[in-house]
Amino acid sequence: MARLVDDAGLSDVIEVDSAGTARYHVGDRPDPRTIAEARRRGVPIAHRGRQLSRHELADWDLVLVMDRDNLRDVQRLAGDRADLGHVRLLRSFDPDVAGSPDVPDPYYGADADFDAMFDLIEPACRGLLADLVERMVPEERAG
Repeated sequence: MARLVDDAGLSDVIEVDSAGTARYHVGDRPDPRTIAEARRRGVPIAHRGRQLSRHELADWDLVLVMDRDNLRDVQRLAGDRADLGHVRLLRSFDPDVAGSPDVPDPYYGADADFDAMFDLIEPACRGLLADLVERMVPEERAG
C-alpha cells in the first residue's frame, strides 16, 4: 500500500503503517518468504513487527485487518469504548472480491501461498487507494 501511495504522489496526505494484533512477532523482521515475494514484485519492506495498541484505534482514520479473526481481535482490544466503524477488512476494497473476504495467513504454507497472498492484497490496496482518492477534497488531490 505504501508503494502505491508513493507512486500516486500522495505520501504527504496518506500515511500507511503496519501492526499486528498479537505480540509474538514484535521486533521481528517479516517472514523471509514475504520479503522475497515483495522484492520480486518491487515492493520494499524495511519495518519490524509491532503490536497494535488500543489508543491507535482512536488515532487512525482507517484500520484494516486481513481476516475476520483479526477483526475480532481488534474488537476485543477496543472493548466497549471505541466506535469501530473505521475498522474494515482489507479485501472489502477489492472491487472483484470473490469467495472469502479473508486474506489467508500463509505462514504455515509454501512459497506459493505467499505469492497468492500478494495476489489478494494488491487489488484490495488498489481499490482502497481509489476509494481514498475519491474521498479527498480537491485541494488534497492537487497536492
